[in-house]
Amino acid sequence: MVPAGSRGGGVDTLAQIFHRSTNTIARVTIFGALFFIGATLWLLAMLVRSSYATRKDVVLEQPVPFSHDHHVSQIGIDCRYCHTAVETSSSAGIPPTATCMNCHSQIWSDSPMLEPVRSSSKNQTSLRWNRVHDLADFVYFNHSVHVAKGIGCSSCHGRVDRMPLVSRAHTLQMEWCLACHRDPGKFVRPREAVFDPHWERPRDGDALGRRLVQQYHIQTLTNCSVCHR
Repeated sequence: MVPAGSRGGGVDTLAQIFHRSTNTIARVTIFGALFFIGATLWLLAMLVRSSYATRKDVVLEQPVPFSHDHHVSQIGIDCRYCHTAVETSSSAGIPPTATCMNCHSQIWSDSPMLEPVRSSSKNQTSLRWNRVHDLADFVYFNHSVHVAKGIGCSSCHGRVDRMPLVSRAHTLQMEWCLACHRDPGKFVRPREAVFDPHWERPRDGDALGRRLVQQYHIQTLTNCSVCHR
């Protein structure tokens, strides 16, 4: 038989060891830890998508403050005048100093701002530009394929014709690329409008997209090996 007054003695002993607030502290600790982990994951996700990580909208320092707004919008120079390889090569190409000097040997020829260009031409040395749209080494991208399939310059680079100094208009992250690869009809345009920064999607854009996807034989390529080679 259990002696009188000894029933529940284990509970009484625990009550003597642990304070009444122990259960509350344990619950707060557990829920606090879960909240901390969730908040940390959320902050990391935001960091990955922030301009600090993606360089979106960040203007990089360049040897010469080249203005696309001035050269494209105001003067009307076509993209292909400087980026000569964009239709035939995987790289759009950076214009040599000789291309700049075609105009600037006559125009603004004494401008202090253009001294790096004149020195480059005189010394036959290349200007060291900081790449704005710089993909990771493990990503393969071919400009000529996208141009041939009707993807406009502004679809990826944004309205550079409105940029005094170029910055990334998009994150260039994989999820952004896949949005187009999964549904190219929303982004394709007529080939003759690829280099037109003013082109806008018409009201029947969905019908146009479906027609161009079929006409240009565009596939929804989402296999990893398409870009990661």
